[in-house]
Amino acid sequence: MEVDRLNTPSTSTVTFEILGHELQFSQDPNSQHLGTTVWDASMVFAKFLEKNCRKGRFSPSKLKGKRVIELGAGCGVAGFGMAILGCDVISTDQTEVLPLLARNVERNTSSILQMTSNPDSFGSIKATELDWGNADHIRAVDPPFDYIIGTDVVYSEHLLEPLLQTILSLSGPRTTIMLGYELRSTNVHEQMLDLWKRNFEVKSVPKSKMHSEYKHPSIQLFMMSLKPSECRGNEIEHVDKVESEETKQISEDNNDNINEVFDEKTLVKNLQGRKISDWEARRYGAMAARLLRDVKIT
Repeated sequence: MEVDRLNTPSTSTVTFEILGHELQFSQDPNSQHLGTTVWDASMVFAKFLEKNCRKGRFSPSKLKGKRVIELGAGCGVAGFGMAILGCDVISTDQTEVLPLLARNVERNTSSILQMTSNPDSFGSIKATELDWGNADHIRAVDPPFDYIIGTDVVYSEHLLEPLLQTILSLSGPRTTIMLGYELRSTNVHEQMLDLWKRNFEVKSVPKSKMHSEYKHPSIQLFMMSLKPSECRGNEIEHVDKVESEETKQISEDNNDNINEVFDEKTLVKNLQGRKISDWEARRYGAMAARLLRDVKIT
C-alpha cells in the first residue's frame, strides 16, 4: 500500500472501544490487499480479552511484560487488545500493509498514553514486516514468544502450510497461540483444523466466554499450544467426529443466520423502532456482501 493513499478518500476510519480506550483504526477496503480492512474477527478477539481480563490468565497482572507477536496484523486491532493489558507486542504484516499498520500503531499509542492516568499499565506495540516462512524476518523478531496471535489470517488453502511453519518457528514450549477466524469456506476450515491438530493441542473458545455483543456463529476463537515433539507430524487418519460435527454446526448456524437476517419480513421486524449497533451494522453488511457475491446480475 502506497503511503500516499493514507490521506485520500479511499481510506476511512473505524472507531472501536477497547478496554475503555476509544481507538481509531484507518482502513482502505479499496486497496489491492485484504490486510488493509478491519475484519470482524479482530473485534471479537479484542472484546474477548476485555471480558476475561478481570482475573485469570488475561488479567493485566499476568500479562504485564509478556512478549506477543501478531501475524497478519492488518490494521492492528487485536494487537492493541494485548498491549493495553500490558504486553509488549510486535504487530507484523507484509510490506504493502505496513504504512497503514504503522499509522494506526502511532496514532493509537499516542492517544492511549495521553488519556490514561497510569501510562505504565500500557505495554508497547510496534509494526514490523514479516513474510510467513521468511527466515530472516523470523530471526529479526527474536523468537520465541509468550503469545502468538492472529485474526482472519486464513482464507485460502495455500496459506495454511506457510502459516504453520511460521508459528512453529516463533514458538517455544510455553507459547500460547490464539487465533480468531470467520468461517467462509468449510473446505478451508476442515483442512485448517486437521493441520492444526497434527501439531497443536487445540481448544475452541466457547461462545459463553465471548463478549455478549461481539460474537457471531461464524466467528471462532482458538487457543493452542505445541504438542510434545514426539507427537507432532504423526498422521491423523480422520478429523475427529466431534470436530467435524462442530464444523457442520457452525456452517449450518451461519447459513441459518444469513437466511433469517435477509428474509424481508424478519429484517423489517428486527429493525423497526430501534437503532442498530455498529456491530449489527457490520454483520448485516458482511452478510449482504456474501449474498451479493453469489448473485449474478444479467
